[in-house]
Amino acid sequence: MKILVTGGVGFIGTALIKKLLDEGHIVHSLDNYKIGSLENEIQGCYYHNVDIENIHLMDKDFDLIFHLAALSRIQPSFNNPEETFRVNTIGTQKVCEFARYIGAKVIYSGSSSKWHDPYQSPYAACKHMGEEACKMYKKTYGMDIEIVRFYNVYGPGEIVDGDWAAVIGKWRRQVRDNEPITIVGDGEQRRDFTYIDDIIDGLWKIGMKEIKHKDAWELGTGQNYSINEVYQMFKSKFNVECMFLPNQQGNYKKTLRKNDDAIKRLGWLPTGSLVHYIQSL
Repeated sequence: MKILVTGGVGFIGTALIKKLLDEGHIVHSLDNYKIGSLENEIQGCYYHNVDIENIHLMDKDFDLIFHLAALSRIQPSFNNPEETFRVNTIGTQKVCEFARYIGAKVIYSGSSSKWHDPYQSPYAACKHMGEEACKMYKKTYGMDIEIVRFYNVYGPGEIVDGDWAAVIGKWRRQVRDNEPITIVGDGEQRRDFTYIDDIIDGLWKIGMKEIKHKDAWELGTGQNYSINEVYQMFKSKFNVECMFLPNQQGNYKKTLRKNDDAIKRLGWLPTGSLVHYIQSL
């Protein structure tokens, strides 16, 4: 199968490409390298430094598109809502239109922010509109499009520096640099942390199996931890101090997988343990 991965040099895209290559597929990556790194390129994959809005310049014979490309953090979206809309919403529409033209299946990476106020941040709004674009193309044109919502992905290869680092990656960097761990707000917000290998296994099953979902697949563990509880895991391992920062706009109180359809219908079973991962660092 010939497969295109958008966002192919990002955290999830890199891990997915490795899996696809190991399974013997022909894999191409589309990425503008704004967030992802050249160091993430894997031998055997064909890499294209192309912006998502120019996806029409790609080959026209892909069987499957994993659309992972996005500006994927809440806080940076407040500073650049226009760019967030261009990439996360218009970019998704461009992917759907390209797939309609070439007859490819699409797997779209949605977000657990779906379950909160979709207008609490430019990021949440744009991912919500991306889902709506996919649903419109699926219903109107009869396209094969599946939506997948991720929950707080962590693991080897995660971003550890800069605005695009999520909490586990950011804390790894702070431990490395002998800095106190920073906790935003009171630390009682809870997150469903999902290991990267489990995410890739879920994407693989959704991409390869001819099983449809009327709404969206949810890839989360169904268990969440407070940020304070995660800090205690880091403290147990590294004996590191913490400091509290003022709460930030868009910092919702809880994420937790809403349905177990992926487990029941795909045979997907998350096995990664956040406790074990932190202890292994």
